[in-house]
Amino acid sequence: MLELFLIGIGTGNPDHITREAEKAIRQADLILLPHKEDNKAELAQVRMTLLQHLCMDSSRIAHFDMPVRRQQGDDYDQQVNEWHDAIAERWRACLSTHLPAGHGHESGHERGRVALLVWGDPALYDSTLRIASRLGLAKSQVKVVPGITSMQVLCSAHGIALNDIGAPFLVTTGRQLREAAWPAGVDTLVVMLDGQCSYEQVAEPDVDIFWGAYLGMPQQILMQGRLVQVKADISARRQQARQQHGWIMDIYLLRRRS
Repeated sequence: MLELFLIGIGTGNPDHITREAEKAIRQADLILLPHKEDNKAELAQVRMTLLQHLCMDSSRIAHFDMPVRRQQGDDYDQQVNEWHDAIAERWRACLSTHLPAGHGHESGHERGRVALLVWGDPALYDSTLRIASRLGLAKSQVKVVPGITSMQVLCSAHGIALNDIGAPFLVTTGRQLREAAWPAGVDTLVVMLDGQCSYEQVAEPDVDIFWGAYLGMPQQILMQGRLVQVKADISARRQQARQQHGWIMDIYLLRRRS
């Protein structure tokens, strides 16, 4: 039977790999390794370095090119669905090509343990589970290995608590912050997937920001302070880092001062 392991690898730091994740990686017959545009080759290299750290044989790694998401038009949900369909097809092609065949199994009935290395945790703002559902596997065939989230690493790096005493917090996206503004009833926001620097739109004077990029990696960047005072500096540093590396992964926490 085919088993698909979705393994949370934290922010790519080998020290963030749990024993459960390491065991799942070592036991995999095949590891699917995505490659994005040339200017994001460093992302694939982070995964490769992690696998080399675990002494994985390169013959067990299947490389594939990630399809590019269409970003024209205002049909965002349809764009994402099309993109996920295309990714699932790349997975199917890898399984058909690289898993053992010729043992009496028809195409589409491959056997073996397959692993995908997922940034952070597969359950938090990640689409790997939704893409996996397109493969038609039974629920018992898909295994999730939790990972350290960038949210946890951000708070650790800044030495702050995620929530105030007995208070709720909200994890959201830059798109939601731009379109829906700051939700009522919560004073702490964790914002992910924000390529548009949506914090710039927050005009409240008594808000602190704790920002981090490349968390857990050698190139980690941390900035914090009163939002109105540091947001321009954060945006400038973010742009500089993106130009330098060709990509950026960042996250931030916004908190109203009590």
